[in-house]
Amino acid sequence: MEYRDETSALVELDGMKVHSRRTGRGPTLLLLHGSGSSLHIFDAAVAILARDFDVVRVDLPGFGVTGPRPDRDYSVGAYVSFLDRFADAVGLERFVAAGHSFGGQVAWTYALSHPGRLTGLVLMNATGYPDKSVPLVLRLARNPLTRPLVRHLGSPAATRRSLVRLAGPGSSVVDDAMVDRVHAFTSGPDAKQAFIDFASTEQPDRTAELADIATPTLVLRSDLVDGQHFGRDIPDCREVLLPDVGHLMPVEAPHVISGAIARFVQALDEQEQ
Repeated sequence: MEYRDETSALVELDGMKVHSRRTGRGPTLLLLHGSGSSLHIFDAAVAILARDFDVVRVDLPGFGVTGPRPDRDYSVGAYVSFLDRFADAVGLERFVAAGHSFGGQVAWTYALSHPGRLTGLVLMNATGYPDKSVPLVLRLARNPLTRPLVRHLGSPAATRRSLVRLAGPGSSVVDDAMVDRVHAFTSGPDAKQAFIDFASTEQPDRTAELADIATPTLVLRSDLVDGQHFGRDIPDCREVLLPDVGHLMPVEAPHVISGAIARFVQALDEQEQ
């Protein structure tokens, strides 16, 4: 209950009680967080975006309040299928999908299979390219020899160090509240097993298909994060480079990303008119 509020809702889906939040009015914007994270990473951005958008965000299976999948299927395909059913369950017809990190990979893969449902696509330090650097804890979880160590990791101090490494140099966004929340969501045995299952899942490389994306796309890319070539590979997309911002873009630069998204959607509306 500590991480739910008056905008929270639970929907039964795939054997889980899926946690989401919805606030604001306007064009619908669906926010997708990354691995090891939760919908709370968008708190600061939502406070701005809800002025102009109907903002929906969801704790993806395996993470946050939603927690593990009973079938332990953490393939991108399973997430794309889940996302389509979730959109049906909460009454989303057409929407802008905006994903951070692995949530971005889910979003662009969704755009490949469900283009008619999206009015726009926003990628924030998205993943999917094989050359992208992988955080240490993911490398440990993927290696059968070091995988057992993951079950014994996860002190609050270790969580803080991991988050600080993901943020840009000199950033002060990693505070006690963030550390407590991330630690609460990732330190339990079920959460650790879900993370190991997620990390051990071999995700297909579909980046060669990025050229097939016809959905209008905004790419928000931090200059300190490697392995992102969406601006090169997605036709006619708009790319915005955020200098001195680390991987935790939504909390490091909420005003920048909110402004960029608002301008992007406004331009789409003007084109339709």
